[in-house]
Amino acid sequence: MDRLREIFDALPECEEERAWVGTRWRVRNATVAHVFGGEDGLFRITFRAEPAEVLAFENLGEPYFRGSWGEDVVGMLLDDGTDWDELRELLPDSYRIQAPAKLAADATG
Repeated sequence: MDRLREIFDALPECEEERAWVGTRWRVRNATVAHVFGGEDGLFRITFRAEPAEVLAFENLGEPYFRGSWGEDVVGMLLDDGTDWDELRELLPDSYRIQAPAKLAADATG
């Protein structure tokens, strides 16, 4: 969680909060990312991406998966093999998709 907090803390008005399951980060009323799981020993993060990118991630297979609740939702298993450099790129992109235009323009993450 510390690595995720470091990423989201750099984004304007991105707030961490408890979700119905797990933890999510939001900008205003829009969810940027959601971490959940653990029952099966695996944790997952979901975030937003352009629809064409979601298809590309889905085709890559594990650790990626397509979220079933929106055409722009992609997920990733978090484990010892997680590519944190990639998440440092993907999560600010999710923020820019969800944030109001002014905040998105100010995001440097």
